[in-house]
Amino acid sequence: MSVRRGEVVIVDFQFSDGTGSKHRPTVVVQGNDDNDRLGSVIVAMITKRTQLVGREPRHVLIDIATQDAAESGLSYNSVVNCSQLATVERTRISRVVGHLSESLMARISASLKECLGL
Repeated sequence: MSVRRGEVVIVDFQFSDGTGSKHRPTVVVQGNDDNDRLGSVIVAMITKRTQLVGREPRHVLIDIATQDAAESGLSYNSVVNCSQLATVERTRISRVVGHLSESLMARISASLKECLGL
């Protein structure tokens, strides 16, 4: 499956004990050059736990009532947790549900830079 930076994708994450898996939303944060050539993709986790927004600097709010989130494909306010990244095999991505605005991706990029000390 072809993916682009900023797309919201559903990933099938296996439980650490190997007993099953859970489909979770994520956002592709890897650059498109690598998306085009590699079999794995770097994603940031998306959660509906918004209570740490404003207190946790690595959380970027996706407010579905705003134009920025209009094409996210998410049905509830969510948070991109920029300190929780994963590299997943492309085969674990089940579908693309939407994409984030350039404005949201700029905020995510800034948060990733801080988180990674770049």
